[in-house]
Amino acid sequence: MNVVVVGGGIVGLSSAHYLAERGASVTLYERGSLGAGSTARAAGGIRSQFSTAVNVELSLASKRVWNAFEETFGVDIGLRKNGYLFLARTESTADGFRENVRMQRRLGAESEYLSPTEATDHCPGLDPEPFVGATFNPDDGVADPNLAVQGYAAAARELGVEIRTGTAVTDVRLEDGRVVGVDVQGPDGHERHETDYVVNAAGAWAGALAELADVELPISPRRRQVAVVDPTPPMPESIPLTIDLETGSYFRPEREGVALVGGHFAEDDDPEMDPGHFDQGMDLEWAARAVEYAADYAEYFGPETRIRRGWAGLYAVTPDHHPILEETISGFVTAAGFSGHGFQHAPATGQIVAEIMLDGEATLVDVSALDSGRFDRGETLAERNVA
Repeated sequence: MNVVVVGGGIVGLSSAHYLAERGASVTLYERGSLGAGSTARAAGGIRSQFSTAVNVELSLASKRVWNAFEETFGVDIGLRKNGYLFLARTESTADGFRENVRMQRRLGAESEYLSPTEATDHCPGLDPEPFVGATFNPDDGVADPNLAVQGYAAAARELGVEIRTGTAVTDVRLEDGRVVGVDVQGPDGHERHETDYVVNAAGAWAGALAELADVELPISPRRRQVAVVDPTPPMPESIPLTIDLETGSYFRPEREGVALVGGHFAEDDDPEMDPGHFDQGMDLEWAARAVEYAADYAEYFGPETRIRRGWAGLYAVTPDHHPILEETISGFVTAAGFSGHGFQHAPATGQIVAEIMLDGEATLVDVSALDSGRFDRGETLAERNVA
């Protein structure tokens, strides 16, 4: 079986690796450099605390790979299990947290529901007063997306995957409604590539790639930002990634005493944004607001907090904040629209892509609810734990 994977981020590389591991002949095309899109700008979170079962199951299946990544791929991805701490300001959100924890624990996650005072055991600088409840999972954490890209890329090459960077897919060719090849433009000019399958792992560009195959997918690029700051007072590196869910604010410690602060506060996402031309720099006004939000509930931030630098990246967002994982048309497999969760779910996704192609269906996780037809049927999912 010949497969073309489009997209050299973590989802594309994972898919290429697991397909090649099962005997497929794989060529991966990346218009830029490996991991230079959304993956390079991810915050690196890995968590099980989602509000839908399918996201929890994708997390648990992926964690099995992340936990053994260095042993399997020979690359230390800097995995730190400080946990994730979610905070609720209202009783309705706290009730949702309780329901989420029951579901997560039923599926095998280590989540627990906490009072605000108990939450301060994990985050000593937290002000418990604004909150009515919290959830915590000690097995959640963060890793370095760039190191993970290197691990998957090296392993894929060892399995015979041909990785072509600086090469854009300009057309997806169909015959009788089935994919038969792609056209690409790279350093050597225009080329035609015959193939049995195309994997759409193009992230924020996934909608545009689908259009080349005469497919319309509701995947849109959305700009998100992260600031690197000097906490005042210093933040222990053991502090979990802490999310004030109702404001969207979050923070976590980074190495060498700095912290990452983020959140999405704007109500006016640009629906016409071109993912190829967006401002990758951090907006200073946004960063000041992000620090202000964090200062409202954590002692580590305040007027003396210095903003060092920051960056912006793209989420590939669907209307219900869940990915599309399916064979959309014959020979065209979609693995995109993760809405900020692509890095952490990449190991499971790559295995599922291989199952869809080689076995006819996914068995690692039941992803039947993640087909693109759900939007027309009105059967969308509701992921509430999104920041």
